Amino acid sequence: MSEPILYGPAYSTYARTVRLTLEEKSVPYELKEVDIFKGAHKEPEYLAKHPFGKVPAFEHDGMVLYETGAIVRYVDEAFEGPSLQPSDVRERARMTQVFGVVDTYAYPCMIGTIVIQRVITPMMGGTPDEAAIESVIPTAKTCVDTLDGLMSDGQYMVGDGLSLADLLFVPIYDYFSQTPEGEKLLAQAPNLARWWAGISNRPSVQATKPSLG
Repeated sequence: MSEPILYGPAYSTYARTVRLTLEEKSVPYELKEVDIFKGAHKEPEYLAKHPFGKVPAFEHDGMVLYETGAIVRYVDEAFEGPSLQPSDVRERARMTQVFGVVDTYAYPCMIGTIVIQRVITPMMGGTPDEAAIESVIPTAKTCVDTLDGLMSDGQYMVGDGLSLADLLFVPIYDYFSQTPEGEKLLAQAPNLARWWAGISNRPSVQATKPSLG
């Protein structure tokens, strides 16, 4: 099989989730940068791979794939290495539930609003929209409380082993924890704090750590 190609910026949370999956499976891959701040995701060449102009996109042996959940499941099932999806039906359902919570609720408020306003907007010379930040704090708190509660006393987000659920949330936690709002909310989540203390030192997490600015 040929070496897979990942299209997306290294700083993207979703691109990082795919990179984490590839790293955990020990799959060599090529990262082709798509700088969304410069509009590269709206260029015809990229839209041919992802018609909605989002990142990342993925290519392997002539197949082009987009949507992070589909990509990471493909990587887990197409390549050798430790399984990143639970075999137990209930744990697998819980993993899918975590994907839904993160994609639908956590990402939009934590990254789409708080991190964008606190980190990206000032980096680009703007002023954070405090009202926008304040408006999503309740949802962010619900997300933190929910994910913390789902973990119970385990080391990982689902069951006894690393799964795609962990790799989905790692990039979001990493950015969110660097904002005042994230720091405050995450301080009230002991299970997530324990999880991060353990997972943040994994080689895959260190190898994919992004740099902004």
